[in-house]
Amino acid sequence: MNQPQSQPLKRFLALDTSTACLALAVMENGRVLHTIKAAGERNHSVHLLPLVQKGLAEAGLASSDVDGIAVGIGPGSYTGTRIAVTAAKTLAWAWNIPVAGISSLHAFGWSGLMNASDPGAGENWIIPLMDARRGQAYTSLFRATGNGMPVRVKEDAIRLMDPWVEEVEHLLKETPAEQQPEGVWFIGDNSNHDAAAERLRPLLGDRLHILMSDMEGEPVGRLGAERLMQGEKDDVHRLVPNYTQLAEAEKLLRKP
Repeated sequence: MNQPQSQPLKRFLALDTSTACLALAVMENGRVLHTIKAAGERNHSVHLLPLVQKGLAEAGLASSDVDGIAVGIGPGSYTGTRIAVTAAKTLAWAWNIPVAGISSLHAFGWSGLMNASDPGAGENWIIPLMDARRGQAYTSLFRATGNGMPVRVKEDAIRLMDPWVEEVEHLLKETPAEQQPEGVWFIGDNSNHDAAAERLRPLLGDRLHILMSDMEGEPVGRLGAERLMQGEKDDVHRLVPNYTQLAEAEKLLRKP
């Protein structure tokens, strides 16, 4: 005899194209049915809808089975982020289902922690990084127990790396010994920012981890499913990417 469900089954589609990896997940409540990760930022617009069809088919679902769509709204690649947000809004409107935006940095940081070989069972600080050029990164700060869902500490923003590392150092020094993180993880597009992160080595020693990582579908799906299962949604006409700053072309256009 089947056990009664604690809540009705809901199926969700989650998308993110804010990085060079297109990440997609099909969820059933909080359970992952299928994920896809496809590299190639310049081809996101070409591959997204076919991969949506493939992901649903692999999960054994039709579009009529989908109860909601979640989408990474950035920050990240300007063009890339727009692709997923536009697709999610279009599908939500066409299928008459809710859409909910999630932080791409939140999913990006969790992706790296999931890929870490041994994040430990204690508290970790996660600092996702997406390169924004000129010594800047799209970044934020989260706390997580083990590799569980990270909890936000700092808002998503574009930050100069040198003062950002100084701010993290200050937070660490202010944190009591019994509340110190087991590990501090700089995760993502670190190639241009390793030197800045390494300035924390004298303070952290082996607790400092610098990890290259791609966006994964599972954290995108889990974060999206959490919002949708709580009944949260965004206005399909007002949901926009979170760029955190104006694009360079827009800045030039607005100059007097």
